[in-house]
Amino acid sequence: MLFSSIIFIFYFLPLFLIGYYASGWRTGALLVGSAVFYTWGEGAYVLLLAGLIVVNWAGGLAVARAGRGRGLWLAALIVLDLGVLGYFKYAGFLAQNLNAILPGHPLPSIVQRLPLGISFFTFQLISYAVDVHRGAVKVERDPLKFAAYILMFPHLIAGPIVRYAHIRDEMHGDRARSRRVGLGIQYFIVGLSQKVLVANSVAHLADYAFGLPAGLDATTAWLGALAYALQIYFDFAGYSNMAIGLAFLLGFTFPKNFDHPYASASITEFWRRWHMSLSGWFRDYVYIPLGGNRGGRWRTVRNLMIVFLLTGFWHGAAWTFVLWGLYHGAFLMLERFGLGGLLARAPRPVGHLYALLVVLGGWVLFRAADLPHALAYLHAMAGASGWTAQGIGLARTLNLEVVAALVLGVAFAGPLAPAMMARLGRPIVGRAEQLEPRLDTVAVHPMPVWLLAAGLVLSVALLTNASLNPFLYFRF
Repeated sequence: MLFSSIIFIFYFLPLFLIGYYASGWRTGALLVGSAVFYTWGEGAYVLLLAGLIVVNWAGGLAVARAGRGRGLWLAALIVLDLGVLGYFKYAGFLAQNLNAILPGHPLPSIVQRLPLGISFFTFQLISYAVDVHRGAVKVERDPLKFAAYILMFPHLIAGPIVRYAHIRDEMHGDRARSRRVGLGIQYFIVGLSQKVLVANSVAHLADYAFGLPAGLDATTAWLGALAYALQIYFDFAGYSNMAIGLAFLLGFTFPKNFDHPYASASITEFWRRWHMSLSGWFRDYVYIPLGGNRGGRWRTVRNLMIVFLLTGFWHGAAWTFVLWGLYHGAFLMLERFGLGGLLARAPRPVGHLYALLVVLGGWVLFRAADLPHALAYLHAMAGASGWTAQGIGLARTLNLEVVAALVLGVAFAGPLAPAMMARLGRPIVGRAEQLEPRLDTVAVHPMPVWLLAAGLVLSVALLTNASLNPFLYFRF
């Protein structure tokens, strides 16, 4: 079930909220509603998730109670969780590559459908076990509260990656009435508009450019790369904003996941602004345990490259994702050891241009079907096949909807346009909601009511005539 669907917006969500607030048992209502939400799209895979929840809840208790053996319990949980993720996500990739190098192709091909959200809820399970081991969070003794945390439908499918330490107090607190309904509605509508009005529309241009055969001209290649950069940002940021908004409606505060990453002036800054819950997870559970930037230059290089190798592999079982991760890791390494100082002394527009060019090149690797496709596409961007668009396909693709989405996407990819919109009218968010202390964990940009209403109406109008457009990160 998609957040950006008529059935979710007008049927599931209203019925769920009525049951959630009418019920005297919020945890039970959240657990049942989330189980229905996940089962709707994944069917029997809900049993796999239920099994992981039970094992990790019991394992967390064992970690908390054990003495010297608590490290073994933690290791067993991590191996189990990563083993399940590895089987579903990487077994086919591993068999395919081993068959390519071993004589006689001894391994059977493995085609396994990926359970939705497995990359996200696996990392949440691991973070919980590690935090219990470190003493960063109290172990959850109530199995239903733990199950509700993992199954919570706003973040279950595509994040943000919410650590239990973020919401444990709220899970145990009184959620009889959310004080942030206005803020939740705003975030949901903004996210819906990002997904439907921008991401879905520019996707037509990205699909056209990346789907062309050899001979792609540079103009179309650059437009396609720009379109995909906007698509993946507004698609994923839109999902994250909808998730944050739904959490507010339920009385929870999720961490922000994006902070205008295309306004960055370096790749280091980009990764402080892009998919922040994932980069924070790798920092706290991989980079720092490896030693971080302690121990000298070469250990720092090693740790950075390990983290970004894993970051790329986390996104998908393909060499293009691995190379995308290493590509970003290489630029981070260059910035740490000299390039960053040059960028800091240069005018900020120079850093912006550098960061955008690097990121666009990376998105080509990320979007391409395979490495030869990525290299051919980058070759076209360099002008190898000329700069003039060939044929009438591009003209047909660049219709009014796509052009308008490109303009909106470029305007709202940075912080300037949202800040200007906040001054155009009275926001739906009340002053008390804006000033609540815990809201420093999210990016609050109050929007006028008329603009939110227009975004909702336009989004719903497009949804009624659109085909199914799942979120891109459902695949990861």
